Amino acid sequence: MRSFRPTRRTFLRTGTAAATLIGMGPALLRQAAAQEADLAPYKAAEIDWQQASGETITVAVIPASYFENLITLVPQFKTLTGIDVRFEKIPPAQIRQKCVIDLTSKTGTYATHAADPMYYSLYVANKWVEPLDTYLKDKSLTDEAWFKFDDIIPAWRSADSIDGKLYGVPYDGEVTIQVYRKDLYDAKGLKPADTLEAYVANAAALNNPNDRVWGCALRGVAGAGQNMYIYPSIFREFGGIWMKDGKLIVNGSEAEAALGWYVDVMRKYAPQAAANWNWPDIADAFSQGTVANYIDAHSSASVVNHPEKSKVIGKIAYARWPKGPSGKRVTSIWNWGFPINAALPDKKKKATWLFIQWAASAETQARTAHRFAGPTKRSGVNRTSIWKDPDYVKLMNGFGDNFVEATMQALENDTDVDWRPRVPQWPAIGDTMATAIQSALSSQATVKAALDDAQKRIEPMMRG
Repeated sequence: MRSFRPTRRTFLRTGTAAATLIGMGPALLRQAAAQEADLAPYKAAEIDWQQASGETITVAVIPASYFENLITLVPQFKTLTGIDVRFEKIPPAQIRQKCVIDLTSKTGTYATHAADPMYYSLYVANKWVEPLDTYLKDKSLTDEAWFKFDDIIPAWRSADSIDGKLYGVPYDGEVTIQVYRKDLYDAKGLKPADTLEAYVANAAALNNPNDRVWGCALRGVAGAGQNMYIYPSIFREFGGIWMKDGKLIVNGSEAEAALGWYVDVMRKYAPQAAANWNWPDIADAFSQGTVANYIDAHSSASVVNHPEKSKVIGKIAYARWPKGPSGKRVTSIWNWGFPINAALPDKKKKATWLFIQWAASAETQARTAHRFAGPTKRSGVNRTSIWKDPDYVKLMNGFGDNFVEATMQALENDTDVDWRPRVPQWPAIGDTMATAIQSALSSQATVKAALDDAQKRIEPMMRG
């Protein structure tokens, strides 16, 4: 161990610092000590957090509570690194388009942004974002033992990688599960569905529109993240494979069976309006007691447990996605990850990586979740270790029976990185598929005609 021998210069410097501290009032001393304690867990990392001091970066996020919690901690990040972070909040419907325009123009307006995992193929094909493996392996930028990247949910890491290379670090995510009324199920002697067949049977047993209770609901409104959030799971569970011999096929026999199941269960047992519902509409209906069951993101549990709006608190339970005819359960791989804009100068890239490492670290994840002082706690933390933390588990179990177990089992066993076709043409393909699905749900086209039309429209996109 290297010994420390004070020189006259260091003595004067430390003496001056001590005199400065002595001259501070008790309140300032307490504030300084508290600030130091706040930063201590980050300073345990063996990197120079100040190496990009003086930089300013802009981060685009959606207006969601999980990002709001992060924004409140940014003053800590500024003190730790000397980097200023400016957030721009953009609604989900616009953030993809605005960020693609920024990346295309190479202006570098957004150093990083909340990125859709389905867009990485497009970003990487055009070299718009940086491969992050080099940042992870650079010991001057990342302390691997401190960051513990492998602790981040594996399926989300895979979703943010292309050909084995990482391009985004997951910050918050979700998985798709069943949400059901246990009081209604108990009254009928039902169990949560283990298969899609049992799901239909449960919906039929509980469907009673005369008493304004419908058996189920699934997202129906057209959109790459709406009805194309639900349909891909059903397609994969019916044995569907997106790419065959290098060709994208959306109108095969598995696709017809999957879309037929989706249309049938929605027409028979969901409210008629559900064909145009997104997830908040379904969660609101469930909260008001008019829907017995729905399948959607686990994060909607916070909405159906809203103390001022929900009429079903204490009556809610959860289960995994039912198995399809293939025997598989397939949920979404959704997460909001942070990439690095390749158009940035080097020092700003370093500043952006330090921000990403800080935001995705176990310490910041905990501070924005169960240790967050505000009223909104996160249910989409990126760390397996936090999902096993007794304090976090206790908080999450407040959402209802089996919430943590169903979510963790789904995260560990049911997610599928090929949930949707991961090709650069995805934005246009997703919109085309969404339109086809809605035309079938709304009876404007038969299942076969809708899928054949989608195939016809998609083929020229794949040819470029």
